[in-house]
Amino acid sequence: MFVSGLVSVALFFHVATGVRGFSVTTTTPNVRVKENEGTDLTCAYSADFGSKARVEWKFRDLKGSQTYVVFDGKPTTSYSNRVTMYGSNLRFSKMTRNDNGAYDCEVSGNSQYGEVKVNVTVLVPPGQPLCRAPSSVTTGRNALLSCHDSVGSPPPKYLWYKDGIPLPLEPNKISGFKNATYRINQENGNLEFPSVTKMDSGQYYCVASNDAGPPQRCIALKMDVRDPNTGGIVAGVIVALLLLGLLVFGIWYANKKGYLPKKSESKPKPNVVYQPPSLYGGEDEDGDFKQKSSFVV
Repeated sequence: MFVSGLVSVALFFHVATGVRGFSVTTTTPNVRVKENEGTDLTCAYSADFGSKARVEWKFRDLKGSQTYVVFDGKPTTSYSNRVTMYGSNLRFSKMTRNDNGAYDCEVSGNSQYGEVKVNVTVLVPPGQPLCRAPSSVTTGRNALLSCHDSVGSPPPKYLWYKDGIPLPLEPNKISGFKNATYRINQENGNLEFPSVTKMDSGQYYCVASNDAGPPQRCIALKMDVRDPNTGGIVAGVIVALLLLGLLVFGIWYANKKGYLPKKSESKPKPNVVYQPPSLYGGEDEDGDFKQKSSFVV
């Protein structure tokens, strides 16, 4: 039983590390490097691939596009000025924010194939984020304030401030904010009010931060929350009704004075049959035939 158990464990390990012992590994599965600094990406493979194993490196950016870094044993043209290869490893002399993504080391040999992935995060401090907020909102309406930074790597987290005071992410747990109804999304930077009140008026700004450098804040924006203009609405309705009344009266008066064209009544026309006059005479009023005088040559 003991021997069979060892055999099972050995078989499991053998399968988990690759068919027939073929394996590809890395000592740098997750690399974090500051922008414009260099770093190494490691890749090792077992001897089962043979002495003539083929090693290629591919890069997939955050948008999903894939390119070769090393092909046919040497760096491609776009990487040749900053990438060198030693063994199956890569050395970058400098990395930029465009190098964020995943690097695949692919090894083939002896009719076998294996690969390992290295994730790279290039550290870039956030820039000044861009904030947007409505300048005026009516009470009870929805209001959305947005904040975004397109520079920082990794993507920054966002916090909002009102009149210089930080807004807690969970206001219902803070005594001074229990009546607040806003929601903050730290990932995309949105601050949303499902139903604003006059207490929500104030100066707002957000702060973007990551672990690559100092946080940055946007320019403060003022949001005014106002009650609906009831007097203006009533006055508008009254004016509209007066104009409608004047229009109706004008049509009635013009019709009464005959200024409006009347529709002509169409009467049926009698059917008239043309009868040519008789050459020799005709009937008199009593219906008797009378001889007509004729010219005789």
